[in-house]
Amino acid sequence: MPSAPHPSHLYLVPEHACEPERRTADTGGRWKPLYQRLADGMPSAKDRETAADWLADKLDAYAGEADEIPDDPAACVKWMQTSAKRVLAAYQQYLQERREGASRRYFRNRSHALFFLRQVAPTKLVDGAWLYGLCEGVANPRLRGLVTTYVEELGEGDPAKNHVLLYRHLLARYGLDAQGDLDDHLYEQGLVQCALGWNAERFLPEIVGFNLGYEQLPLHLLITAYELKELGLDPYYFTLHVTVDNSDTGHAWRACQAAAELAPRFGQGRDYWARVRAGARLGNCGWGTLDVIASFDLDHEVQRILARKAVAGQGAHSHLCRIDGRLINDWLAAPAEMPAFLQALQGTGWIERHKPAERSRFWSLLQGDRAPMWGVFSAYELQVLRDWIEGDRPQDAGQAVKGRVRHLAGHARSAPGKGHTAAPSTPLADLDLVAFRERIRSAKGVERQELLIKAMSPALHWTPAGLEATRMFVNAL
Repeated sequence: MPSAPHPSHLYLVPEHACEPERRTADTGGRWKPLYQRLADGMPSAKDRETAADWLADKLDAYAGEADEIPDDPAACVKWMQTSAKRVLAAYQQYLQERREGASRRYFRNRSHALFFLRQVAPTKLVDGAWLYGLCEGVANPRLRGLVTTYVEELGEGDPAKNHVLLYRHLLARYGLDAQGDLDDHLYEQGLVQCALGWNAERFLPEIVGFNLGYEQLPLHLLITAYELKELGLDPYYFTLHVTVDNSDTGHAWRACQAAAELAPRFGQGRDYWARVRAGARLGNCGWGTLDVIASFDLDHEVQRILARKAVAGQGAHSHLCRIDGRLINDWLAAPAEMPAFLQALQGTGWIERHKPAERSRFWSLLQGDRAPMWGVFSAYELQVLRDWIEGDRPQDAGQAVKGRVRHLAGHARSAPGKGHTAAPSTPLADLDLVAFRERIRSAKGVERQELLIKAMSPALHWTPAGLEATRMFVNAL
């Protein structure tokens, strides 16, 4: 592991260099639509075939890249344990440097961390999807461990432990819209995971390898959880992964066990392991944690937010509303001029940079009693504006901005030790749950199992119907 940054460094992402030209080239806006068809519904046979072909191309593209998987399946456990020790040692070094006065390694301020949470949402919202297709093989004892890993990703039907539901609550709590104008390249890694999950019969060794690589403990997971907590943001989604992926009895250990157990006994073992290693390399597809963190540009994010608001706000201001002699409606009619608009706000004294946000008249339009623009900006957008206004001014760990979503979202997860154990009552108008209960009542044998597995798909497992189906599936095990 590379060494942690020197305490004099304000910000550094050391683990690997981003390669934006290779990672974002030629997406053509195609990845998000296919991702949505795989992640948000029951894809057609054509969509699954399209995803499989796309995945085959990715395997070819990454065939020449290095991986850390050992040459012998029997060496996986030792490799995993050695890697975990190295990561934990690097984390202790990080903590020591923080105690000695080093700045945060990843997040400059609260808005930077929120930006990260939003940008990685397409991957987090399909957490575990690569294992979904193995549920049909639950009767095979060699697949049982991987199926168990999948249902644990689903929280075994407990809404307080379902990984995707936890991340959805996290986004809602901080006013983060994961369905907005995210760049197409941010869907690549999530698309890999969905494509694997919907094509398990074709890519079983690659699924085993992807799971083997993806379930290992990364340093960035530990640091992310630490710095989110330091900034006053809920780190539970990330700390949960630290515990469930542990190298003793967790997903990392089970991944090694499955890789060895599924190796063929009747020859072709070398081909199998080559495909396992190819699957592990798929974890390098797309932008990862460190790439997203390094891409944050506060000035650009402010301009992006204001450009979006300009579309909705143009024409909503009277002829008395002027900045630098120009009508507000005219400024908003040209979203590309947001940099000039921000300069005008500063030049006329509406915004005082590098001072408390409350000193700026513009901020008083957004926050406070009877603020005329209250509700126009989400909690996340307000945080970005505050951090941009205050700029170089020394701040505490993270000054939260109150937005309208906080009154509704609150704490989305149960307190430790108080997870849900009984089925929740039927939510109002949850038609999927009503339909599921009607169908499962009379379903038997294969039909019942198919219905349970369908409800445990990436699109449904986090819903009331999916959670109930997962509990039934676990009980049947």
